[in-house]
Amino acid sequence: MSDTTALLALPFIMAAQAQKHVTHNEALRLLDGLVQLSVKDRDLTAPPASPADGDRYIVASGATGVWAGWDLNITLWVDGAWLRLPPRSGWRAWVEDEGLLLVYNGSAWVGTTPATLQNLALLGLGTTADAANPFSAKLNAALWTAKTIAEGGTGDLFYTMNKEAAGDDLGLTLQTGYVTKALVGLFGSDKFRLAVSADGSTFFDGLIVDNTNGIVDQPRLPRFKGYTNYDNYVAVDTWTKIGINNTDYNDQGAFDAANNRFVAPVAGTYLFGAALMYKVNSSTTARMRGRLVLNGSTEIRGARGEISGTHVSEATTLWLQTMVTLNAGNTVELQGTFRVADGYFSADHTSFWGCKVG
Repeated sequence: MSDTTALLALPFIMAAQAQKHVTHNEALRLLDGLVQLSVKDRDLTAPPASPADGDRYIVASGATGVWAGWDLNITLWVDGAWLRLPPRSGWRAWVEDEGLLLVYNGSAWVGTTPATLQNLALLGLGTTADAANPFSAKLNAALWTAKTIAEGGTGDLFYTMNKEAAGDDLGLTLQTGYVTKALVGLFGSDKFRLAVSADGSTFFDGLIVDNTNGIVDQPRLPRFKGYTNYDNYVAVDTWTKIGINNTDYNDQGAFDAANNRFVAPVAGTYLFGAALMYKVNSSTTARMRGRLVLNGSTEIRGARGEISGTHVSEATTLWLQTMVTLNAGNTVELQGTFRVADGYFSADHTSFWGCKVG
């Protein structure tokens, strides 16, 4: 029968042994040193100068002095002397100066945090992961940074997301109070899309980029092209709103054909253009003028012009173009007049167009 325990080598009190308290106290001393093992340091090769009773260390490789030959052993300062405690496989020790938990694998002390995590079913960081969100994180900041060349990396960083087929969805969901306000990614195709929503239910595409050619589309961009479908008679020296009462296209309904004007749906910078075609009434000596007007009364700077030469009916055309900053609800309309002789602004070819550019 052995005189020590199999795992911690604690001494047994033997039959008919004298001074049993000595053996008992030795066993308690060993237990006190090993149970709930916490060491102050694991990098020293020589004992510290002034240890306190109960101080424990993992002896570093290449030990000297009293610790010579005790490499990787636990050493305990007790009753004025260093006690050697050889580790066994599976022992765990908390290293106080590093805040690190180590385990002895039979030949070395290694960290308990694995170098790799593979095939985890759930991972929650600061919160609880579930089947719907197998990876969940609750935090205020996150950082991805490239491994540098000095560290053996390339200095680059790519974050890759992949979907199975073109018809599937792949993207980022941006929410407020868990209500989706924006989607960014590839949804139902391989075209890049940015879509927004007020309620998380109805979405509007603000941007679509065709992955086959890089062409950018802004489906919700306010834009229009309107025209008049009748000859607009205008008297001499009388600025008159042209009856632009039809549209070739009118995205977002920004052009009010009933009132012959554009109404800005949102604030921004807009580009406008117009073509006024002359049609004779009594004399081709008319001098044709045109302008774009803000809110029915203010002439927009840079949006006025005149043709003063002899006109050719249904051929002479005045072109206008300008850019202007509008507030939501501002209106822009096309006006025309004549000098010298009255006339018409021709049906179908007199037109007005514009779009938001910024």
